[in-house]
Amino acid sequence: MGYLLLAGAIAAEVAATTAMKYSAGFSRLWPSLLTALGYVVSFALLARTLRTVQIGTAYAIWSGVGTATVAVLGLLLFGEGLNPTKVAGILLIIGGVVVLNLGGAH
Repeated sequence: MGYLLLAGAIAAEVAATTAMKYSAGFSRLWPSLLTALGYVVSFALLARTLRTVQIGTAYAIWSGVGTATVAVLGLLLFGEGLNPTKVAGILLIIGGVVVLNLGGAH
């Protein structure tokens, strides 16, 4: 159940960060409200996750998967560039999350 809550926390954080881009510096009401709501939901779900998942593992997954997802959404939704350095960075984030999970299994 903890990892399901964590997935929800990641989805809410990614939605909030994406809405923040659409808020135009918090000058647009609805995207700004969605940003605030998304972060509240994300932190609430992350807090619930910490009841059953180790904090280091949960935070690494939350931040790593969220960062990689937002980077991909930046490419798809906002036309942000993708170069070998960014690809390497995303792969390193994913690799770090995998290594932390393998270490947490012992």
